[in-house]
Amino acid sequence: MKGRIHRLFFVTVFLSVVLLAKAQPNVHPQSVTYEWPTDALVKAKLDKWQDQKFGMLIHWGLYAVPGIIESWSICNEDWIERDSTSHYEEYKSWYWGLQKDFNPVKFDPDQWAKAGKDAGMKYVVFTTKHHDGFNMFDTKQTDFKISAGPFKDNPKANVAKFVFDAFRRNDFMIGAYFSKPDWHSENFWWPKYATPDRNTNYDIRKFPWRWNKFKDFTYNQIGELMHDYGSMDILWLDGGWVRPLETVNEEVRSWGAAIPAWSQDIDMPRIAAMARTAQPGLLIVDRTVHGPYENYQTPEQKIPEKQLDHPWESCLTLANNWGYVPNDQFKSSEKIIHTLIEVVAKGGSLLLGVGPKPDGTFPDSATERLEEIGKWMKVNGSAIYATRTTPYYNEKNIWFTKSKTGSTQYALVCLEKGTPVPATIQWTTNLPAKGSKMKWLQTGESVKWVIAKGVVNVLVPKSVYKSKKHYPALAFSFTGSTM
Repeated sequence: MKGRIHRLFFVTVFLSVVLLAKAQPNVHPQSVTYEWPTDALVKAKLDKWQDQKFGMLIHWGLYAVPGIIESWSICNEDWIERDSTSHYEEYKSWYWGLQKDFNPVKFDPDQWAKAGKDAGMKYVVFTTKHHDGFNMFDTKQTDFKISAGPFKDNPKANVAKFVFDAFRRNDFMIGAYFSKPDWHSENFWWPKYATPDRNTNYDIRKFPWRWNKFKDFTYNQIGELMHDYGSMDILWLDGGWVRPLETVNEEVRSWGAAIPAWSQDIDMPRIAAMARTAQPGLLIVDRTVHGPYENYQTPEQKIPEKQLDHPWESCLTLANNWGYVPNDQFKSSEKIIHTLIEVVAKGGSLLLGVGPKPDGTFPDSATERLEEIGKWMKVNGSAIYATRTTPYYNEKNIWFTKSKTGSTQYALVCLEKGTPVPATIQWTTNLPAKGSKMKWLQTGESVKWVIAKGVVNVLVPKSVYKSKKHYPALAFSFTGSTM
């Protein structure tokens, strides 16, 4: 037995790569419709959130200990690979047993908040519980939590509280990620039966009393987060396959997972009423479940092809994985900056995923990338924050935004590494009006421009295009725009 458990541990080092590759077709699809909120406080909060543009999504849990993909290795679906010599039930026991090994003695939420602020981020979404059911807050509903393991005597054992407090001190909007499915709960995966897939493993029509227990469990946990963890701006609910029957449409059935014929209705009206009584104006993001409780959409690991005229965010990883994986490959800061620019020009926000190490600190590569992004954001942020879309938003490598009032237009020119800065930048839409002043945001200096045969020609300062310095993107502001 001991040798088998050791083998289970070592094979997990490659599980994350295998699972991620197979999981890509299984990424949650984007909802096909959107319903605007009617609550005045929710609409005001939504407008404020749309000004932020750039946020951090933190995945941290048991999966950080062996450094594997979050939760999914314990799910029994055909896209998931495990060591062929391992026993499934034994594997789940090993995974859940990681609770005794999770002791993040270097947990430093102030470091996380500083890294996010340095990057120019404005809101945070922290994983209070992922699908595996392990809680990163001091819930009273179960002992399967960070505050009941070896970290329990640490002054920061109630991890979520200290994360939220640290980011609040840095003026972030605060979001709580919460998984609706809970594979550790005996009222979701009943030990009486095998666990064939991500759904409940029993027919909840035959055992409504058990499903009602799970609904109460979920309600009580979300209630703790809404009542005991300070002011909250966003309740970010994952696990969109837990939904009312009427929303189980063909889009959801195309995921490739087995969708049950019965409703897994978690009773969102009850949850929402309680949550908004505790947190007036709370944004509720019931991911992929279109309707009144999906206040903004969350396309995952992708950017929509075109502009969207309703609130949305792309949730993308900084590395290849959501959580910490040793030797993960991180995207360049330039890639993230270009992604942010495209997302904002299309009307969205970017929620960037970072996974802390099991000791409670950010990987050095993550911190370095965030610092690099922040240097660009510090001088060019006015073209990103509190902006809205323009009808003509893209020409080749140039993206356009405008201020919330519409009085100022921005042109953002993405430059690939190794590509020299051109002496002249040209575009044909979003024409500045006669007499409009144009500035290069990097320094605030005025730049010359002319319109010739319907083409805007921006004369880049000689100090810029003759410099050997690489600029991920150049941003220009101008007023009095005409289309």
